[in-house]
Amino acid sequence: MKLRRLVAACAALTLVVGLPAAGATQAAATPRFTKYVALGDSYTSAPFVPVADLLSLGCARSYSNYPKMLAAALGVWRFTDVSCGGADTTNMTQPQSTVLGTAAPQFDALTPDTDLVTLGIGGNDFGVFGDIIGTCPGLRASDPAGAPCKAHFTVDGVDTLRAKITQTQTRIAIVVQGIRARAPQATIVLVGYPKIAPEHGTCPSILPFADGDYTYLYSIEQALNAAVAGAAAAGGATYVDTFTPSTGHDACAPDGQAWIQGKDINLLRALNYHPRYEGEAGMASLTYKTLTGQAPVVTAAEQSAWAAKARALAKQAAASPQALEASTNRVRTSAQR
Repeated sequence: MKLRRLVAACAALTLVVGLPAAGATQAAATPRFTKYVALGDSYTSAPFVPVADLLSLGCARSYSNYPKMLAAALGVWRFTDVSCGGADTTNMTQPQSTVLGTAAPQFDALTPDTDLVTLGIGGNDFGVFGDIIGTCPGLRASDPAGAPCKAHFTVDGVDTLRAKITQTQTRIAIVVQGIRARAPQATIVLVGYPKIAPEHGTCPSILPFADGDYTYLYSIEQALNAAVAGAAAAGGATYVDTFTPSTGHDACAPDGQAWIQGKDINLLRALNYHPRYEGEAGMASLTYKTLTGQAPVVTAAEQSAWAAKARALAKQAAASPQALEASTNRVRTSAQR
């Protein structure tokens, strides 16, 4: 296990682009953490973002996910990433079944000397994310200019997805309490979800939602992030807003600017409706800046560097068909965070 953590850390050091190196001069001092544990779902694990961690089995973790970039930027060497695609809050304390075996409860990685924990969770609870991306595209044809998805999930005047998100906030708050009990000295950071849909405009060839349902998808993700932020505040944790700074980097943005993959799986970039390398780098950068007291903004230079690295990693993955096939075999689902 120690060798695996060392390999992961070394790999991360080669992947971080646009993030400050440990020891670099900063406007704010870089905090020193000695043991970092990353928890979360597939927005954390980063399926199909090259290069794949082939030892993560059905959890579909990437060596380019934001925890590994953050660990490298912070200079943390005792680092454990147990994020897993499809995880929800119950998988913090309960095992998770994957297509290639059973993942241990993520809380098993926490110890009393853990001093940094990042958590990205909530989208899978009560099936919210799977429901919206599994249902809405199929309803577009019935009313392309309207909002058939919103109508579908509104029952007797009640938005059923928002009601589920309210319950999700309670669950996340309990998770924060659980982290605090197991790692009482840890700085706990809850990382929000970046924008999938733009605030204005549509791109049906990429996000096949009815025109009115773009606003609905946007509002549901706003509500989910508000739930994550509320749970963080209730538990004395730090919230990292990736939603606001990802403006202009939604799935409809041009290639090189987009953080999120659209409806089609790209084996060299990302699982559909999930962050690309650029999105993972953005989340890492925003988390680093939050921890170091810097403004949570993304610069054009950072975005350009991430896009260049994404292209290089895609070429690297394409040149290794065996690794690509192995990665494909480890991801069998397209609708889980």
